[in-house]
Amino acid sequence: MEWFTWFTSSDYWLGRLIFQRGLAGLYLVAFLCAAFQFRALIGERGMLPVPEYVRRVPARRAPSLFRLHYSDRFFALCAWAGAALALALIAGAGDAVPLAVSMLMWAVLWALYLSIVNVGQTWYGFGWESLLLEAGFLAVFLGNDRTAPPVLVMWLLRWLLFRVEFGAGLIKLRGDPCWRDLTCLYYHHETQPMPGPLSWFFHRMPRPLHRVEAAANHMTQLVVPVLLFTPQPVATVGAGLIAVTQFWLVLSGNFSWLNWITIVLALSAVDGTLVADAPDLPEAPLWYGVLVMVVTALVLALSVRPVRNLLSRHQAMNRSFDPLHLVNTYGAFGTVGRVRHEIVIEGTDEPALHAGTVWREYAFKGKPGDVRRLPRQYAPYHLRLDWMMWFAALSPAYAAEWFGPLVERLLDGDRDTLKLLRHNPFPDTPPTMIRARVYRYRFTTWQELRSTGAWWHRTLVREFLPPTRLESTPMR
Repeated sequence: MEWFTWFTSSDYWLGRLIFQRGLAGLYLVAFLCAAFQFRALIGERGMLPVPEYVRRVPARRAPSLFRLHYSDRFFALCAWAGAALALALIAGAGDAVPLAVSMLMWAVLWALYLSIVNVGQTWYGFGWESLLLEAGFLAVFLGNDRTAPPVLVMWLLRWLLFRVEFGAGLIKLRGDPCWRDLTCLYYHHETQPMPGPLSWFFHRMPRPLHRVEAAANHMTQLVVPVLLFTPQPVATVGAGLIAVTQFWLVLSGNFSWLNWITIVLALSAVDGTLVADAPDLPEAPLWYGVLVMVVTALVLALSVRPVRNLLSRHQAMNRSFDPLHLVNTYGAFGTVGRVRHEIVIEGTDEPALHAGTVWREYAFKGKPGDVRRLPRQYAPYHLRLDWMMWFAALSPAYAAEWFGPLVERLLDGDRDTLKLLRHNPFPDTPPTMIRARVYRYRFTTWQELRSTGAWWHRTLVREFLPPTRLESTPMR
């Protein structure tokens, strides 16, 4: 087996350990998001039911366990099973079993989440879903303490991180001119999908600092990723710079687990020998080595289309090129909004409209609503409805499939839908009518905050949905 010793290296022990534990933690969050939100979104009585979707979409386009059987109880079982398995891997169960069993555990985790994503429709159309699946697929072949880390897979993790960062950098340079003149962050902290508790303060930083932010972003996404392929300790320095930048983004807003999984990927490139001597781990068995080489060849072959996309002047972001999400293309915020619009949903329990009709506002957990409420920190947890409400405010086309069903369920007082909200203004009986209006939101100034206690200022822009009763609700 001496000819095979080049295949593994104990020097990667720390990178593998951090990556596996961190990825398992993010899997846990993802499965909890699915378990707590699926009934209202894609359940049997949800806004976009899974049974309807699987009937009209071919299996080859969206392979999923739920094509064999679907019920809300079965989906919940799968989501909670995934959460339990992720928790076991966080606790180190993958290192307490034989290598083949450990690989099977990671494979089951990946297959369960793939099954959810592939029937999740618009609610699961985010780049970090594919990123979690691609990273999770590679984790299957990382092994455990029964063998030294496979060098090829550890480098595939760097290749994934490179595409995440470099793709995001290129989409910015090719997209909004404000990235090229370093002014995008004059607006981004205010107009991002879901601001966090510090976003107001980030927005109020002096503009020269915003320009420094933008320049540092270009450096971290277009130059630093190249360092990942250099010898140690330079690669560790590059990984550290990426991780620090991602922590900055964590502080500035809520981007689900996008920043956290990027941090975990970056830390996988850290040289463990800088921290402690590498443990004496066993060599890899031959069958495992052959399997890893086959997977490496597969990933490199599937990388051709994402690389072509990176080099294209018409670069697309956050696209999967295969239904298993094995190798994808990434990117974020190629365009930055200058103005923030929010859809505010209101209801009334009065039987007929008149000049003095009282409308009461539904409150969401994450998206801005009450101007006096400081935005909360939810990431890495993903509030899917809140995110899609942000897209709907950009264009009604984003809400064409699900907004009518959402209003129906509010008018019906659907319990599962109301659980997605922070406050239901009609706790006893559902409203008789619902309406939705678009407001322009902006962060208040220091002076406005001191005098009013409000973090936001809002002005009415237009009507989004006229007053609607249950029988006249727009359908899909």
